[in-house]
Amino acid sequence: MGTTQGFKMPSRREEIIVPVDKPFITLSGLKANSTIITSSGGGTIWYATVSILASNFVGRYLTIQNMYGPGAQAVALRVTGDQAAFYACRIIGYQDTLFDHSGRHYYSNCYIEGATDFIFGDGLSIFEKCRIHSVSKKGGAITAQRRSSPTDNTGYSFINCKITGRGSTILGRPWGPYSRVVFAYTYMSRVVAPQGWNDWGNPLNQKTAFYGQYKCYGPGSSLSKRARWARALSYEEAAPFLTHFMIDGQQWLRPMPSIFKRP
Repeated sequence: MGTTQGFKMPSRREEIIVPVDKPFITLSGLKANSTIITSSGGGTIWYATVSILASNFVGRYLTIQNMYGPGAQAVALRVTGDQAAFYACRIIGYQDTLFDHSGRHYYSNCYIEGATDFIFGDGLSIFEKCRIHSVSKKGGAITAQRRSSPTDNTGYSFINCKITGRGSTILGRPWGPYSRVVFAYTYMSRVVAPQGWNDWGNPLNQKTAFYGQYKCYGPGSSLSKRARWARALSYEEAAPFLTHFMIDGQQWLRPMPSIFKRP
């Protein structure tokens, strides 16, 4: 194992890559609203303001943003490495904000903003006590999870989160046919459209996608007009998505470092 490294970052306008051969890196700011990493590039999901390719990465108190705006894919954060955790970060963009590409990830008390498929990819990830903010005027989607096989252990769980915004958005649509997303104990404002989900124009996805809701609340949480193929989960069905065991977090989530070495 490597040693944890870290440094306090000022506001920067550039792209940052943590390469695959640099595990156990920590990037930390003092406050997210004053530690800002920003860019404005668009056009491909492989381009991002910050790309985490290494395992065992920790980010805290950072703003990571792509300011390209409407009109093209414009990723703020790409997370490809396994066992990555983000604490009190602000992740801001418009289309494809957070590319949760692959691996096991944990997002705690983060603010994530976008309009179109702004949390997407094929990771196995927990979002806990996060604020999910849609800026779509209409036709937006929060998630586009890409699970492609019933044997793939990937999917997203949102626990004790808060969904806010303006206009209208759905909770998700299937980038892969076995897309899997669960919202539990989450406040949903009126920004969430009554149907909640769509099948991305392919009715076959209705038979394979796993979209569930458990003990959510707020004006956008009503199940009465949800897509018929979405699930109102029982506790037994929801339980695998409600703890850190979902991502094997008991094995790798670690206390945050309090002392940092300057480079």
